This record gives sequence, C-alpha cells and structure tokens, in this order.
Amino acid sequence: MCLVGDKSAAAEFHFSVLPQIPENQIDATNSYFDLLLQPDQRQDLGVVLRNDTDKPVVVEVGVASATTNSNGVVEYSQNAIKKDDSLIYDLKKLVEAPSEVTIPPHTDIKYALTVHMPNTSFSGILAGGLTFKEKRSETTNRQRSNQKGLAIENEYSYVVALLMRQHEEELAPDLKLIKASAGQVNARNVIQANLQNPKASYLNQLVCQTTITKLNSKKKSYRNTQADLQMAPNSNFNLTIPIEEALDSGKYVIRVEAYSNQAESGDFSLKNNDKTENYHYHWSLQKEFDVKAEEASKLNASDVTIKESDDAFFDYLLAGLLFLVGVLLGLILLLGRQRRSITSERHSRK
Repeated sequence: MCLVGDKSAAAEFHFSVLPQIPENQIDATNSYFDLLLQPDQRQDLGVVLRNDTDKPVVVEVGVASATTNSNGVVEYSQNAIKKDDSLIYDLKKLVEAPSEVTIPPHTDIKYALTVHMPNTSFSGILAGGLTFKEKRSETTNRQRSNQKGLAIENEYSYVVALLMRQHEEELAPDLKLIKASAGQVNARNVIQANLQNPKASYLNQLVCQTTITKLNSKKKSYRNTQADLQMAPNSNFNLTIPIEEALDSGKYVIRVEAYSNQAESGDFSLKNNDKTENYHYHWSLQKEFDVKAEEASKLNASDVTIKESDDAFFDYLLAGLLFLVGVLLGLILLLGRQRRSITSERHSRK
C-alpha cells in the first residue's frame, strides 16, 4: 500500500525518513500511518529525518490525496491527476505541515505535522501521502537548463502513506463506468474506459475483462483482460484497451466484467489460466460510445503500428471506387441524353 523510499536507489538519497508510529495506529507493524481518530480530533505526528552527509540538506514536503494512475496503481505522491468528483475531503486541507525543512550535517531532526479529522461522522478511509524530496539548488537548476541535447535524469523521493479513519470496519467499494472513448497511448490506437470508485474504500486485486464490439458488425470485436489492478478511495482512472489495428469509425459498445477483493470466501468465482479464484465483489458494466470518421482518420494517421503501405492501399481502393462510381454516373447521364435526343428527333419527323 505504501513505499517508504526506494531501496534500489538508496545511494541517490542524501537523507533518510522514518515515521514515528503512534499508539492509535491500527496495525503497528506497518511502516506508514494508518490512524484511528474521532470526529474533529487533532493529532500531532512525527517523522525522523536523518542527514548523514557533510552538507546541509533542504527537503521539500508535499501532501496529497491518493489517486489512481493510468496503469491501475495507487499514487500517494503529488501528481497531475485530476481529483475525482466524489472526493469530499482533500487530505491536503486536513494536514498542517511545513513545506520545507533543513537537516544539518550528520544530524537527526523530527519533522512535526498535525492531522485534523473532519467534524463529521463517516465510514471509510481518507487516503493520501507525504512526499519528501531534496530541494534542488539554483546552481543545479541552471546547470540543467544549460544542458544541450536530450538528457534523462531521475528524481528520487520518499513517500509515506497517510490513512485516516473513524471505524475499523471496511466500507464496501463500488465501481462505475463513466465513459469510453478512442484515443492513443504511446502513438498507438486504444479505447479508454474511465472507471470510477466513488466510495471511501480501496478496490484491491481488481480484474477487468473487457469486450468492445462495433454495433451492427459481429466481425469487429476486441477482448482484453487486466488483473492485479488497484484503485484508491474516491478516485478514477482510464482503463486502456489496445486496438493494434486501424480504427473504424462508427458506434461501439464496451462491456466490462470486473471483480475485486480476492478471498476464498468470496461469492463470485472467476476462472483465470485454469485456476478458479473467488472475489467479494463483481460488477457488469456497459456503455455505448461513438468514434467519428474524422477522429478515426486522425488517429490512424498518427498510429506508428499502422503501415503506410496499408494506408495507401485503402486510399487507392477508395479513390478507385469513387472513380468507378463517377464513370458509371457519367455513362448513365450520357445514355439518358442520347435517348432523349432520339425521342425528340422521332417526334419532329412526325
């Protein structure tokens, strides 16, 4: 549920982070905050920051509500994902914390923050995270801006999940299919289904079996299965279904059979790779959507997997058909004029 640092990149960090777990932690074995609080309760928390280097380290701290990214993975750090309409309480507004702190050389300091539970009784989880990232100096920023060419530079940060709840009982999640549309990911045609979890609870071990069918055409059908997805409370994301071919314009219907929260005692069974698994929750979702001709043409033109020769073939075929139709119409008009001319001559002789 939470990543505290990145062990594979430990050498890139100039500081370390250690949350101080309080007594009202639901599970003391977790290395992130999972707090049981009363309505309107305030609580002070602490995180130990350590600097083992010979120079001071300036750390920027951010607070954000949890979101779900396009890969079906929960994000606890700050990002550009738009907050879901069902999110009532933004965790950023419930946490009082300094946005910046300096750690002296070879020193431990306590970073202090205060959380405030809303003065309203509710079920479920308020989920988010604290992000600790070393602040870049002005000199470093100038060096980066002066670099020529393409450079890939990694940035590392510690993220500590922060969960707040008033009851330990789990709230049943929900899943809705908001809309579907055609688009592209990495210059490849896809269909994106926007899925929403409007409840203050996690959707874990989410499996989505998707079928996309073109209306009035049994031949155009796409199938896709994605498993091991997770959705944050009160979040949405775009489930991406690859097309792997030129996209036809027209009306489509998308159907999603979704299962979540795997458990042996689950009421819903799903057979996957000759293995049957049980889940607590199941949804059957459906939505119609339209792909305009101009939209399909634009997407196909920029899809790197569609060969130019294939596009040319279809263009020539279409042009040839239009030419033949034009020739036939011309012949019909010419024959009609000839018949009218012959008929007129016969009448004039009489």
